[in-house]
Amino acid sequence: MYWKDVLNADVTDWLLEPDNPSIRFWALQDLEDRERSENDVHAAQDAIMESACVKKILAAQGLDGHWVNAESMYLPKYKATTHSLLILAELGARRTPAIEWGIEHMFRFQRNSGHFLPDLPKSSQGRASTMKDCCCMDGNILYYMLHFGYFDDSRVQRLVDFIVSHHSIRDAGWHCRAYPLDPKGVFPVNCYMGAVKVLKALAAVPEERLSSSIKVIINREVENILENKVYKYRKSIDGSRIEKPGWKRFTFPLFYQSDALEVLDVLTRLGVRDDRMRDAVGLVLSSQGPDGKWLLKESFNGKMWSDIEAKGKPSKWITLRALRTLRRFYGD
Repeated sequence: MYWKDVLNADVTDWLLEPDNPSIRFWALQDLEDRERSENDVHAAQDAIMESACVKKILAAQGLDGHWVNAESMYLPKYKATTHSLLILAELGARRTPAIEWGIEHMFRFQRNSGHFLPDLPKSSQGRASTMKDCCCMDGNILYYMLHFGYFDDSRVQRLVDFIVSHHSIRDAGWHCRAYPLDPKGVFPVNCYMGAVKVLKALAAVPEERLSSSIKVIINREVENILENKVYKYRKSIDGSRIEKPGWKRFTFPLFYQSDALEVLDVLTRLGVRDDRMRDAVGLVLSSQGPDGKWLLKESFNGKMWSDIEAKGKPSKWITLRALRTLRRFYGD
């Protein structure tokens, strides 16, 4: 089936409009197969750097590279350093001296193991911490490090090594003390949502750069997601598999949260096309409006440096993710 045959209307031209350079930047690549080096893609990224949202985020940066709190890269949520760098990457910002300052500040929070923790270590003992919670945070950090061209940095390779060494092949995922609140209420043993963030980052690694150990992890995590039907990882009282309601309300940005569309976006980027995805794909299709657009169902508006889109209105971000996911799933 041709992917555009499942659309109520083709809104590609709407996504390519210059009013939102971030959307145009990604749509040119994901829907039009344009290379990052081509003039119109380069021009779109130039415009991203001049956009109100990016300028507002960068204007809030402290002189030593941090945002808001130099002692915590995570708090306050959605404005602190790691959140600011993540949204800049998702918007398609390019690497600049200001972003390099922010990333160098982030490395101050890295432990000897390669893992990142929210608070600045106060001593060598703190830097030697063996804590390994929060795979969602490591996944998001790896994602924007990749976007900004830091994959070959030895410090990022230490992060990758940590991710590999603490992965559970038997149970899938990475252990986190915060997951789950009720072990009897979910099927996955380890943090399901956090694993999505790690898989999203690993999906951005060029295939030729994937080690055999990373490929094993990707395959295990993909199978775990498919076993859980993408968004049906909760367990009812009678032991049957049920959906995660919040994952049906598509959101951008997501930060540490996730939804069914993000998971499908990651799976299809990895080239996965499996019948166990069809229920979730059907959910995406059923959420499409008669005009071929998707709505923003949830948002963090009022909590970020700049609101991205209006809740309850047609969303270019959700529509872009839906279209590229459907294109990969159904094919040209």
